Amino acid sequence: MNNYEKPTQSYYQVPGLIPWEDDEEDDEKTSSNGGDERKAAFWDSHDKLLQEHLFRTTLFESKIRRATKDVVRKLNSDDGVRCSCRRRMAAGRCRSCIMKEVSVQLRSSGFDCVVCHSNWKSSPKIPAGQHTYLEVTERKPGSSQKREKKVIIELNFRDEFEMARASDEYKKLVAKLPQVFVAKSERLTDLVNILCTCSKKCMKEKKMYLAPWRKHGYMQAKWQGKPLQLAASAAAPPLFVVEPPKAPPKQRANELVLDRFFCAQITAGAC
Repeated sequence: MNNYEKPTQSYYQVPGLIPWEDDEEDDEKTSSNGGDERKAAFWDSHDKLLQEHLFRTTLFESKIRRATKDVVRKLNSDDGVRCSCRRRMAAGRCRSCIMKEVSVQLRSSGFDCVVCHSNWKSSPKIPAGQHTYLEVTERKPGSSQKREKKVIIELNFRDEFEMARASDEYKKLVAKLPQVFVAKSERLTDLVNILCTCSKKCMKEKKMYLAPWRKHGYMQAKWQGKPLQLAASAAAPPLFVVEPPKAPPKQRANELVLDRFFCAQITAGAC
């Protein structure tokens, strides 16, 4: 029995794309001679659609992408760099601090970049989860806040869609994804739709169930978060914090009485 959801994405209206069904009759067709042609047509059409969305970019996105890659490359090359949580900033060991550093560097370059965090509760279809990513706001002079464009930066985009038991067709598709992804939120939504449909198709061909954390609702929720509060200085926290000297504890009333008594005795003896 199959528990796959019917895809309802609007991009299926594009000519040349072949949607796939989840009924038993379609399984019998797949095993026939025409099944191989249908399978090849599906992966070929989605491969072309994926590349079309990946190569579609704007000048503003290109500037952010270039600046982000430069920062990431510098962080990976600095072997001795340590982050505020005192772990090494290498091989993605400290994703949180790396994103904070990238955000600070992009802001110093003139981009309105913030760290965003998404957190969603469990539902009958997907489990609870959370995710952190970067977001840059494109503000044009004289434009209102409603017309502001959000550009998403994901530093591990390819890793988010890799599956251990994927088919060769799906692996080739994911291999074309960039590791550092920069695009507007609308184009990211289209790419998630395409990739999630391909992951369901992959599991269907292998006669395996799709993990709940691979479903469309779970993947889409990752990049629908809110900005975290940034420090006013927008600077990284110091590695070691020197605490100011503590004030001496206040003396109690009886201690003050004794101090005055001994002082009086000493003064009288001196006289």
